[in-house]
Amino acid sequence: MAEAIKCVIMRGGTSKAVFLKEADLPQDEDARRRLILRVFGSPDRRQIDGLGGADPLTSKLAIIGPPPADRPEAQLTYTFGQVEIDTPEIDWRSLCGNISSAVGAYAIEEGMVAPSQPLTRVTVFNTNLGRLLSVEVPITDGHPAERGDYVVPGVPGSGARISVDFADTAGAATGALLPTGNPVDRLDVPGIGSIEASLVDIGNAHVFVRARDLGLKGTETAAEIDQDTALRARLEAIRGAGAERMGMIAEAAQSRRDSPATPILGVVSEPADYRNDIAGTTVRAHEVDLVSRLQFMQQTHKTYAGTSTVCTGVASRIPGTLVHQVARQRNEPSLRIGHPAGVIETETVVEPVAGGFSVHRATLGRTARRILEGTVYVPDDTLLPA
Repeated sequence: MAEAIKCVIMRGGTSKAVFLKEADLPQDEDARRRLILRVFGSPDRRQIDGLGGADPLTSKLAIIGPPPADRPEAQLTYTFGQVEIDTPEIDWRSLCGNISSAVGAYAIEEGMVAPSQPLTRVTVFNTNLGRLLSVEVPITDGHPAERGDYVVPGVPGSGARISVDFADTAGAATGALLPTGNPVDRLDVPGIGSIEASLVDIGNAHVFVRARDLGLKGTETAAEIDQDTALRARLEAIRGAGAERMGMIAEAAQSRRDSPATPILGVVSEPADYRNDIAGTTVRAHEVDLVSRLQFMQQTHKTYAGTSTVCTGVASRIPGTLVHQVARQRNEPSLRIGHPAGVIETETVVEPVAGGFSVHRATLGRTARRILEGTVYVPDDTLLPA
């Protein structure tokens, strides 16, 4: 017989995840890993025997549990897992901002947090980074609202706006917002040479480089970048060098093995007209403050990661970073980022302090929807010795 586990599938922003409760999973780490891999159908590039969607944006996991005893301000814990598709691994190092937006709605619908109209603020302790997230969920008739006029490029239709504030995650992965203390570092990358990069850590750690330093315009489509295997290898080598410089891995050459999801690599450029990959329309230069393309899990992100949105926004407010250099500076807290499927905005408040910068606000607006709740059946052989 197969083991039966309750699950919920939710979309958060431009990603989709399987939500599981911590109490329903084995405490043994290896047994838990093998069970989760069977839930998703990994390793298999189609994930045909599980719930995974055969894409990094749909092979995501959220484990929800009770609040930790030493964090009384939190209402629940949230552990994010990026489930590998064709290898039997789960990356626990990163945080998905898109899926984070669905955590509050899930907790309210599951009765873990009492709803309060018109807006319920859910304080979430994220175990990946050891930091707090504040998720503001709109409420209608005692339930998380899903209908609304807020549009997320890359998601069909519209929904109710959920706001997630990541300000508390600054420096969580590396110990500092600017891990090296510098707005710009020079990385020596084997086979490529020396290249300037800005290393910034909020939401997730990021490596930002200029598109023109790679011989790119910055407005290339995701497909154009992904079909250039030599370019993708160069981008991964740069990401690995940045990860090593930040102390996240021991050897740059082992970046894909040791930390495939983070840091995320952002390729930034000045505002420009470009073609929207999904809608087939044109994004105009005056509609954005900069253009960016992300490398996530060794592929070009089809839209823009939630944590990358807040990290890009914060980096744009720090004088001297490559993001600040290419961004149009407007006298307001919002930043408009042009990505392959449209435009995403973030509201950022950063202030200089002695020895660096303090982040007071780093928000992401998303929508979320509960798609399915039910039982996933896991074969008994999952928990046998590997």
